[in-house]
Amino acid sequence: MPLNVKRVYEKPSGSDGVRVLVDRVWPRGLTKQKARVDEWMRDIAPSDSLRKWFGHDPEKWPEFEKRYFKELARNKDMVQRLVERSKKEKVTILFGAKDEEHNQAVAIKDYVESGRAR
Repeated sequence: MPLNVKRVYEKPSGSDGVRVLVDRVWPRGLTKQKARVDEWMRDIAPSDSLRKWFGHDPEKWPEFEKRYFKELARNKDMVQRLVERSKKEKVTILFGAKDEEHNQAVAIKDYVESGRAR
């Protein structure tokens, strides 16, 4: 099944399937009950240094993806866990960033769907 991407602050939906948060830190102002996160994969999130370098600057997006893909390649176990789960059930990757096009959840989806996760 394809991975879905959704901002964690959006209202949970029954069509989300399994909700997996991929942020290193818990989203500000959101309770665990309200977020309805089934799994928090904080170790799949970008390193602190990469996250700070990127700073959610869309102009840095191509380089961010390139660097983050290298981190994901070194984190095969977490990526495989996400891939295997998505083969069995619908998975929605959750993120906290305001930018819905330039964030780690989008990058993870791109990484998996491009076949790099093998």
